[in-house]
Amino acid sequence: MLSDFLDSAVELIKGVWTWFGIETLIATLKLFWNENKMRFGLNGLKLALVASSLVSNSQAQCPDYTTYAQSPHDPLSTGPLALPYMRPAPACRTFNSTAVEKVITDMKSLLKDPDIARLFENTFPNTLDTTVKYFSQTENLAFIITGDITAQWLRDTANQFAHYHTLLSVDRELATLVKAVINNEARYVAEYPYCGSFQPPPESGLAPSHNDWADGVTVNPPVNNQTVFECKYEIDSLCGFLKLSRSYYQATKDSSFINANWRDAVDQIFRVINEQSQGTFDENFNFISYYNWTGGGGSLSPMVNNGGNGEPKAYTGLVGTHHRPSDDLSVFAFLTPANAMLSVELTNLANMLDSVGQLRNVSQQAKQWSSRIHDAIYSTTLVDNVFAYETNGLGSRYVMDDANVPSLLSLPYLGFLDKNNTAYVATRKMLLSRNNPYYSAGKTFNGIGGPHVDPWNPWPMSHISAIFGTDDDQEILQHLSIIANNTNGLGLIHESQSIYDPTSYTRSWFAWANSYFAEMILDLANRKPGLILKQNKSYVPGQ
Repeated sequence: MLSDFLDSAVELIKGVWTWFGIETLIATLKLFWNENKMRFGLNGLKLALVASSLVSNSQAQCPDYTTYAQSPHDPLSTGPLALPYMRPAPACRTFNSTAVEKVITDMKSLLKDPDIARLFENTFPNTLDTTVKYFSQTENLAFIITGDITAQWLRDTANQFAHYHTLLSVDRELATLVKAVINNEARYVAEYPYCGSFQPPPESGLAPSHNDWADGVTVNPPVNNQTVFECKYEIDSLCGFLKLSRSYYQATKDSSFINANWRDAVDQIFRVINEQSQGTFDENFNFISYYNWTGGGGSLSPMVNNGGNGEPKAYTGLVGTHHRPSDDLSVFAFLTPANAMLSVELTNLANMLDSVGQLRNVSQQAKQWSSRIHDAIYSTTLVDNVFAYETNGLGSRYVMDDANVPSLLSLPYLGFLDKNNTAYVATRKMLLSRNNPYYSAGKTFNGIGGPHVDPWNPWPMSHISAIFGTDDDQEILQHLSIIANNTNGLGLIHESQSIYDPTSYTRSWFAWANSYFAEMILDLANRKPGLILKQNKSYVPGQ
């Protein structure tokens, strides 16, 4: 009889824990206990031990998703690509949302193409299915990994949750999770504003990960690697924190996340903006450095010239950055798309603070900097109606693009300009051609890549950005077809893909790329429903 009890308990725990979370699980176990304690002669302690053991065993049986994502799983889609079903088993998912499941059900019935429907089914829930490593409503903390790397990137996390924003008003648990993510990141930013990726919070009980690429790296200001996973300074990481914060507020109108941690973090963001907008030398040629980063002898990370400070720059009104959104070193400090994102998010920050009637001095600073950066982009980076990717304020410019967002190709997605802006149209034409040193094309795949991998491994992410940046139906369908036909039959969006070998790709588990694809599909479902849906009727999740 005890074995019957255990079998029943297993199914109960898997089902309730999967769909409703730990608090509902506890309540249900109490009810289950009251109904079965006389029958099986178990006391409360024994039941607790059984439940704990079952939960632990259930988690232990879940495969590592990096490995799981490298093989196809049944059932296959009914389209010509026969794409596999790549969601983990319900008991192995790290967070569950009934609102998210409803969107999946809706879109599967609405999408014309069963292969695109399968891609959406795999990618839309991927962040919740696989990356929520810790969440405590009581502590108001959550730790979200990027995928196959056990660390939380500020940039990645903002993008991993971007496609869920319209659901926050209808799914309180999901909103609570996002609020906990914001609070955890606020603590990170307040202490280490120059860093972009972090270890689990101490409250989680999760052990910090060792980052081989941080070994032998000298960072100033110094960091604690028990808190920081990697301290590469990327201004877009701070933009990501602002984006996640304002998106949460826009969806929920809940301003309670603006606590002491968050206010301290915003103060530190403006400290970085002020420090990194300055030139390399003052008027007396005193050298100015607030942050530097360089690999040492024998380290995996490279040496950086000028004592880890990179190339000199002059004041322009833009804000310098040491690394790009790809985590690669910048050539010149003023990264145009990162500054475009900063300008947009500072305006959003000001609007949010004005709406809640808080921190009016911060709102005023945000408006001033947003306008200054916007004007500087047009006055210092645009030549022959083409935006440079990077400049230094001293006449040097690097005309290229990298697939990682923020990118020049993604300027309409960022909200910086309209997709019909003449400078964007001209820049886009250049980016998707041989004139962009990181554009390449093979027989089955093409696109924009970057030095993070190599020039002959473009990123599917560049096709997603291209779709966000056009209203041309044929272009959209072409980019969508290239994405769908280049998953190596695995039904997930990878980091990069070889133009020479369709079976060669990097990162089987890359949650940001999966989320970005799903966000793009939902954008099309609203903006161009007749192109991808069975009926020409807009669909917006949560409405």
